[in-house]
Amino acid sequence: MSKTQIPYKIYLSENEIPRHWYNLNAVMPVKHDPFLNPATLKPCTKDDLRPVFCDDCIEQEFNRTDLYIDIPEEIRDFYKMYRPSPLVRAYCLEKALGTPAKIYYKFEGNNTSGSHKLNSAVAQAYYAKKQGLKSITTETGAGQWGTALSMAAAYFGLDLTVYMVKVSSEQKPHRREVMRTYGAKVIASPSDTTEAGRKILKEFPGTGGSLGCAISEAVEKAVTTDSCRYVLGSVLDHVVLHQSIIGQETKAAMEKYGIQPDMIIGCCGGGSNFGGLIGPFMGDKIMGKNNIDFIGVEPASCPSLTRGKYAYDFCDSAKITPLARMYTLGCGFMPAPNHAGGLRYHGMSPIVSALYHQGYMRAVTVEQTKVFEAAEKFARIEGILPAPESSHAIRVAIDEALRCKETGEAKTILFGLTGTGYFDMTAYKQYNDGAMTDYIPTDADLQKGFDSLPDIPQNK
Repeated sequence: MSKTQIPYKIYLSENEIPRHWYNLNAVMPVKHDPFLNPATLKPCTKDDLRPVFCDDCIEQEFNRTDLYIDIPEEIRDFYKMYRPSPLVRAYCLEKALGTPAKIYYKFEGNNTSGSHKLNSAVAQAYYAKKQGLKSITTETGAGQWGTALSMAAAYFGLDLTVYMVKVSSEQKPHRREVMRTYGAKVIASPSDTTEAGRKILKEFPGTGGSLGCAISEAVEKAVTTDSCRYVLGSVLDHVVLHQSIIGQETKAAMEKYGIQPDMIIGCCGGGSNFGGLIGPFMGDKIMGKNNIDFIGVEPASCPSLTRGKYAYDFCDSAKITPLARMYTLGCGFMPAPNHAGGLRYHGMSPIVSALYHQGYMRAVTVEQTKVFEAAEKFARIEGILPAPESSHAIRVAIDEALRCKETGEAKTILFGLTGTGYFDMTAYKQYNDGAMTDYIPTDADLQKGFDSLPDIPQNK
């Protein structure tokens, strides 16, 4: 197919918004290990999770058999406000790089929250409302999840408390104000409002916080508040499920024009965005229908896949959540405060971890100055100011396109542009001022996190 036949932006129609989520769990021949109850070290039951999560989300979390799960019409109606999102051919970037590669990106920034996070936020808020709950709690790192959930909570009339990683709250006050505008109560984490927060502050005075810290506080708030549940923006299977709408739309748009990606690249923090983008493509790979090279990109300062251990670990810093087997740096790991993006979680989605462990994908790390160099190049060439998180994928997409230039290969590269960076100007300022530095933890730094791994038989 000639270049002129493929438009810059490929849109699906409103009627082509998927009616089902794609459950990657169902197609995986070897499932990831179950969550463990930390008190008994036995697999978690649905009842174990009911004090924390919404009932429908628990059902989805345990569903390993149904390849497709219905999207309720009320959620689809909300999706129609900003979906389908465009699949963009990066012609300008291709020309600037002088590469024979064909570069596409799925852009998830065309909504007020500015990111892909709204896909799961609306689903979880809907299920909370359906259950008759009055309030929900959550954590947020860079603020994209908190922003998305504040929108969804307002839409469904739910009270929301957001524990925002302290360093992000300081760096991104405008993101915080968007959440407050939508009615959310935002608390910098760790805080003195919870037992978990006070414990972390005592152990790590002056800490800038982490997602693990914020999760601890949000979960504590949920289980000690009437008619309240905790909702999570990444990591868990039901969140990956909700984000599969990204991959399904992408696959449908590509098939319209006979496009087959050779490589799919996405940023990896907790793993839901990456898992959602690759879902239906990975399902086909598992069934022997393609040989796509899947690449998860993580920050060098928080390298859970590339330098972590595949072990059972707590999902939070206060060690009150169930244990998940995942690639982890240890729940006691604290990212460096100069880490400018939201990819600061100590662990990785159990689904993505299992895919990596089983050899279906690979992972790479990049330093943040190189990430922002790519972000700047992309903004100047393609006209979109990307979020720091997405810019990890942009960096590797550019590197792979330049490799194609060296080898003469005309590979088709797809990456996920998960959101915009308009609330990340403190980080952009650091880069523009030449004040941004790279931090790569030493083995000794990582060992401090590994020392926090639970000493249980499953980790022997």
